Amino acid sequence: MQHNGAGETPNGEPPPLSFSAAAPLQMAASRVRRLAQEGRTVPPQPRVMVVFSAASDTENQGDAMSGADTGEEVYRKPAIPISNFHLGKPLRALDAPEEFPEVIPLNVGGTYFTTRLSTLRRYEDTMLAAMFSGRHHIPRDAEGRYFIDRDGAYFGDILNFLREGELPQRDRVRAVHREAQYYAIGPLLESLEDTQPLTGEKVRQAFLDLLPYYKENLERIVEIAKLRAMQRKARFAKLKICVYKEEMPITPYERPLFNSLRFERSESEAKLFEHHCEVDVSFGPWEAVADVYDLLHCIVSDLAERGISADQQCIGVCDKHLINHYYCKRPIYEFKITWW
Repeated sequence: MQHNGAGETPNGEPPPLSFSAAAPLQMAASRVRRLAQEGRTVPPQPRVMVVFSAASDTENQGDAMSGADTGEEVYRKPAIPISNFHLGKPLRALDAPEEFPEVIPLNVGGTYFTTRLSTLRRYEDTMLAAMFSGRHHIPRDAEGRYFIDRDGAYFGDILNFLREGELPQRDRVRAVHREAQYYAIGPLLESLEDTQPLTGEKVRQAFLDLLPYYKENLERIVEIAKLRAMQRKARFAKLKICVYKEEMPITPYERPLFNSLRFERSESEAKLFEHHCEVDVSFGPWEAVADVYDLLHCIVSDLAERGISADQQCIGVCDKHLINHYYCKRPIYEFKITWW
């Protein structure tokens, strides 16, 4: 760049330097040609970024600093207007709660029902109220009925309770209770548990809770009877089962001879009375008013509930000698399990 001293300002100061837009490029090109003619190696040239402004040619060129500011402002402009960008589809708004008609047609496992929407929403904390709250999708069948994939045999009893609090007949109580558990209808569950046969079942279970091994022993009876019948190719199988209430090695006829229901024994003496009767399964002891015959009834009825026919009879006592004049005296019962 050259400065011509003749062109001074009136106050004696040199005029401001002016730059041409093409001056840096022309100077660099002439320097490269000169070095090439002299046979000298051309040093690597720095890269130059040229910013083109959209300003018209009639605009006045500013000084170096103002030109840099203008270039910076131009460089910051986006090449494409923001409005031309496609940022994707807008987020889909949350689905509005589904609206139901006042009268609801239902298809419960192939059985058709019709009821009011208010009936299904009678109790808020139930599955039916949640299903028809509008927050969940409910499939429909080909005819537009709302479909519930559940056996509809007892759904009418569920609707009758929701409509007017009606309870099912006694022979349907257990099955309706299972359905009420599925639909989480608390008021119906409470009402059913206060009626027979569920009330009696609660009392019975309170007794059976004294025998934590009861269910396990019941399974052993079934398994042993099945294997024994298959091995002998027989229609039935017989098992010996010991059922005793007290640990005292005495018969009921000898009980009045003692002032208490239990012996006062030391730990070493108690071990002398520990033994296992030679039977297939043993139940006892327990402390309750319910006696041996009550437990026998529970065993037979629970097997019958599973479709297994069982007959039992007392065939004697263990009669194993323990110590001195004491004998086991635990009753032994023979169970006959018939398979067909």
